[in-house]
Amino acid sequence: VTVDDIIDVIEQEDTEDISKMAAVLPSDEEYLKTNVFVLAKNRIVWLVFLMLSSIVASRILSEQEKVFTVMPVLVAFIPMLMDAGGNAGSQTSSIIIRSMAIGEIGIRDYLKVVFKEIRVAVITSFALAACNMVRMLVEFPSQFSLGISVSLSLFLTVIAAKMLGCSLPFLAKMLHVDPALMASPIITTMMDAFSLVCYFYVCKMIIGI
Repeated sequence: VTVDDIIDVIEQEDTEDISKMAAVLPSDEEYLKTNVFVLAKNRIVWLVFLMLSSIVASRILSEQEKVFTVMPVLVAFIPMLMDAGGNAGSQTSSIIIRSMAIGEIGIRDYLKVVFKEIRVAVITSFALAACNMVRMLVEFPSQFSLGISVSLSLFLTVIAAKMLGCSLPFLAKMLHVDPALMASPIITTMMDAFSLVCYFYVCKMIIGI
């Protein structure tokens, strides 16, 4: 076994992990040499799955149509909340998956990881919520309850995303599934639904819609 052989194996494994994390079926061929239909086939399976999964979020939105009618401005903050959840979860899952791949952490370290990520989540979510609250006070000075609702929803969404992002790779490991599959696309799809449910319930409690 030569050094070049070892390097080739490492590159193949890294390429496979990156492909899975991006919800793309791995390919053994070089990109420029791969047929466009093969590239499309490798991508469309996950795209269809994720599209069907997003029906949950669409269903939640349709059921809360009354809320939008009463207070249309609430719609403006949905993209921010969904993006924040997806980004926060993706950050955590990427770090955990990488740490698993190089042997830094294993299933036995789950509680340690969760405890650490809870602290990280509280700090980051508080910072984001505080920044958002300042922005809300500037942009909507007469709607304090709206600012509290959006900021609290952001706080809870980021914490949930961090917990989901660190837990899914461990779940995959326990089920003997490649943790790389539990990366950005799946977490983003799941957090879209959670952030919407959280947002609407918080708004109903605080604003009283």
